[in-house]
Amino acid sequence: MDRQQILDLYDWALGICFRHPSRGRVQTAVVGTIHPADDGERQVRGCADCVIAIEDMRREAAARTGGEYVPGRLGECPG
Repeated sequence: MDRQQILDLYDWALGICFRHPSRGRVQTAVVGTIHPADDGERQVRGCADCVIAIEDMRREAAARTGGEYVPGRLGECPG
């Protein structure tokens, strides 16, 4: 899959990227969820560059371990 095909697998909305907060509000997708002790559940959002970087890391890890790589699953609950 090319970059745009991977990005198209996600739902995008204005938000703050967890790695690039200085960019301000940009189009982001959910890349994970955290559970702060005093604040329930919060979504972690990433910009397109971060989504692609994380997908690249997932693909490389799957290749190293012989696992299956399926793009578009960032932010899903494992299990």
